[in-house]
Amino acid sequence: MTERYGMTIPFDGVPLFDQQDWITELADLGYTDVWSAEANGADAFTPLALASVWAPRLRLGTAIVPAYTRGPACLAQSAASLADAAPGRVVLGIGSSSNVIVERWNGIAFDKPYQRVRDTVRFLRAAFGGEKVNESYETFAVSGFKLGVRPAEPPKLLVAALREGMLRLAGREADGAIINWLSADDVATVAPIVKQFGDDKEIVARIFVAPSTDADTVRAFGRFAISAYLNVPVYAQFHEWLGRSEALGEMWSQWQAGDRKAATAAIPDRVIDELIVHGSPEACREHIARYVANGVDTPALAILPFPGIDQRQAMRDLAPR
Repeated sequence: MTERYGMTIPFDGVPLFDQQDWITELADLGYTDVWSAEANGADAFTPLALASVWAPRLRLGTAIVPAYTRGPACLAQSAASLADAAPGRVVLGIGSSSNVIVERWNGIAFDKPYQRVRDTVRFLRAAFGGEKVNESYETFAVSGFKLGVRPAEPPKLLVAALREGMLRLAGREADGAIINWLSADDVATVAPIVKQFGDDKEIVARIFVAPSTDADTVRAFGRFAISAYLNVPVYAQFHEWLGRSEALGEMWSQWQAGDRKAATAAIPDRVIDELIVHGSPEACREHIARYVANGVDTPALAILPFPGIDQRQAMRDLAPR
C-alpha cells in the first residue's frame, strides 16, 4: 500500500516500561515507523528514545512537538540527541499546537503561530547545519548558540499544517507536512499544496482508528473525541476551510453557548464516519488505503481506546500486509 506505515506510541493506558514487547512486535508485524505526540500525556521524546533501543529498525517521528513549549536551543538539543542515538532514523515534526496546550496549560502566549513555526524551522535548519546562530527572528532571538551534538544525519523536519499558509510553509521550507483530523477525501485538497514544492515532500497523516463493528459505540465515543478537538479555534477554522460549516455549525453554536452536551449530540454521524476509521479490520484497511491513494505517504495510525477495542489486537489486525 505504501512504503511506510506507522503507529502512534505510547499506547494509551499501558505504562511505558510495559510497552517493550508491544513496540518490538510492531517491527515484527511490518510497521516501519513509530510516532509520538505531546499534549498532556507522555512527552514526545522519551517513548521514541525507548523505541530506538527496543526496535532498532523503526523510524522515529514526533507528531508533534509544539514550537512554543521548549526554547529553540532546547528543542534543537532534544532532537539532535535522539538523532545521535538513532542515526538516520529521526523525523522532527513541529507545529503551532493550540491555544489550549500552549496558553492554558503551559502559560505561554499563543501569539503569531505561523511566524513562530516558520522561525523555528529556520533556526533548526541553521542549528542542525552546524552554524553558530546569531539571529533576531520575528518571534524570538538567539544569540551565540551552536549545537554541540552533531548527528551524522540531521533529523528530517516536518511541519504540522492545517490550512494553506502552513501547508505552503511545510512544502517551501521543511521536508513535508504532518496532517490530522481530516478525511481521506480532504487529503486531496491539502496534499497538492505541499507537493507543489516537490514530489519528494513527505505527507504524514495521523489517522484515528477504532477497529470495531459496533458503530453505535464508536460514534458515541467518537463524538466526545471530535468535540474536544474541533471546538479548538485552529481546528474549527480548518474545518470551516474544508467546507464543514453546515455540518458542524450546530456543534460550534451550542459549544459557544456553553451547552457541551448539546454540542456533542449535534455532530452528524457522517462526520464521525469521515474522520474516524472504523469497522472490521478489512474495512479499516480499505479506508486507510483511500488516504494513501489521495496523497498520504506515511499513514501514522492512532488507535482510539474505545470500549471493546483491544489495542494490541488492533495493532496486529491493522498491520501492513
